[in-house]
Amino acid sequence: MLTHGQVWGALDRLAAQHGLSASALAKRAGLDSTAFNRSKRITPDGRPRWPSTESLAKVLAATGSSIDDFTALLDGNGEGLHRHAGLADESIPPPRLARTIPRIGFAQAGKGGFFDDAGFPVGSGWDELLFPEVGDEHAYALEISGDSMQPLYREGDIVIVSPAAKPRRGDRVVVKTRDGEVLAKELVRMTPRTVDLRSLNPEYEDRQIPAADVLWIARIIWATQ
Repeated sequence: MLTHGQVWGALDRLAAQHGLSASALAKRAGLDSTAFNRSKRITPDGRPRWPSTESLAKVLAATGSSIDDFTALLDGNGEGLHRHAGLADESIPPPRLARTIPRIGFAQAGKGGFFDDAGFPVGSGWDELLFPEVGDEHAYALEISGDSMQPLYREGDIVIVSPAAKPRRGDRVVVKTRDGEVLAKELVRMTPRTVDLRSLNPEYEDRQIPAADVLWIARIIWATQ
């Protein structure tokens, strides 16, 4: 019997194989970016919500996948992709291993309880995102909101942040200040006295923040586009 978890799991695995989050997969398929969010998979009265046949058809068309490809992912097995292509297994690189990483909206990141003082994700209020394995076990995802990061990052885009990666000049970074402000900027320079940041959106001012006011700074290592 096909289960609710199998169908949503297959959608998450299909997204990961194409380097996408569930939100980015929905957008690529022409659906609302929140259509596949975990919060949407259960109705307000607690019943399982299944993706519609129309939604699945749009996803398969957007990714160039067949129904056989999708069926092969229901149990976590991607071999159907090789069989359908009619190619030897070694002719196609295997999909990267994936794991779930914590995810929250960008606006939530400024609230207390989601990070420790070193910028590592903590607490129980995080959603989850299936993502190809990354080297930092503390990596997490932020969903962009607003226009302050356009044109590079748009509302609904997902950025993967590595708090263990050492920020370098020219990196895109997420910075949290001691007063709870969270910024996504380009790192211009760090000195013992200041952190200089360039705004991604030219309509917003660049920032120079006293180093003592910066709680943590973490490097953006990947983003949906």
